[in-house]
Amino acid sequence: MKKVMEGSLGVANAVRLCKPQMIAAYPITPQTHIVEGLAKMVADGNLDCHYVNVESEHSAASVTLGAAAAGVRVFTASSSQGIMLMAEVIFNIGSIRLPIVMVCVNRALSFPINIWNDQQDSFAVRDAGWIQLYAEDNQEATDMIFQAYRLAEDHRVSMPVMVCLDGFILSHAFEPLDLPEQAQVEEYLPPYKPIVKLDPENPLTMGVMGGPEVYMEMRKSVQDAMIDAMPVIEEVADEFKKMFGRGSAGLMEEYRMDDAELVILSMGSVLGTVKEVVDERREKGEKIGVLKLRCYRPFPVEQLRSALAGIPKVAVLEKDISLGYEGALFTDLKAALYNTENAPKISGFIAGLGGRDITRKTINDLIDMAKSGAEGTTFLDTAKEIAYLGGVQ
Repeated sequence: MKKVMEGSLGVANAVRLCKPQMIAAYPITPQTHIVEGLAKMVADGNLDCHYVNVESEHSAASVTLGAAAAGVRVFTASSSQGIMLMAEVIFNIGSIRLPIVMVCVNRALSFPINIWNDQQDSFAVRDAGWIQLYAEDNQEATDMIFQAYRLAEDHRVSMPVMVCLDGFILSHAFEPLDLPEQAQVEEYLPPYKPIVKLDPENPLTMGVMGGPEVYMEMRKSVQDAMIDAMPVIEEVADEFKKMFGRGSAGLMEEYRMDDAELVILSMGSVLGTVKEVVDERREKGEKIGVLKLRCYRPFPVEQLRSALAGIPKVAVLEKDISLGYEGALFTDLKAALYNTENAPKISGFIAGLGGRDITRKTINDLIDMAKSGAEGTTFLDTAKEIAYLGGVQ
């Protein structure tokens, strides 16, 4: 069924169709519309679910952890400082390997206080043991919800999944969305059957103390599970495409890369603008392609090596900065391609921090600099230098 709706409501409806048994979330801009929509669905009797009103994002994460440990399907969502307040519990969930689905509506982190979009919040918890998927548009974000539950609850995976979509740019934008029927979703997504759960009839402990004699092995088991999830991510996406006719997830997607001499690698909503500019430059005879990374964690090293084999130059465009070094995606790609035969020359570009517009001019400047051999990290569209010492006058 196709209907024009706000991206947040599309995500909320996708969650409704997955029939979670418990939702706990705390409102924070720009994520609020998702949990408001779900609260209304529960109140109106359109979703049979226990909706828990909590006093903070930390509590929301803690309640979902407890419910997932008890063996039910759960959902939560947050943004920015809310993700930071959740961070302690986010790491616990990843280590316990609870199949929780959370939406991160990406927003800049303070300070300065900023409610607009970049991707620094989800990047800040990239090492927590969550699979991270990034959506280009609202249809993709909606479709990722179904696949996230299918992936998280697969016994070969049993990992939490974070679906990331750009705040305001996607969350508050209206698009025609194709929502499947309930019967289709139930055919694709079977009822949740936990591997283990808290049960008085079969007592066990989760989140135990782990000393030096076991800690490394436990962390390695999470690492191994993340790497082993990659073929399942592709499998789940392939099955979704066969059933619903849309390729809306998986690890990555290539665009006009067959003869490319320069490839732009990026994630999220900026890819729409990137593709438009690449189409325009292609009409002028320039051999430029786009590689859309959907899955940031686990990081698909071998797939990236294969996709970029023989490409002379790669430009990484990202909306984050690992302060004191460079963009995290830039660092990760360089590490992935290090010491490979005929590795491309890689340039890093940071744009859009704090909601700064990424325009056609931004992308054209990136292409020109990358083609001319730019090195290291370049901040695009910075208008002036600011001598910042913590105070504002």
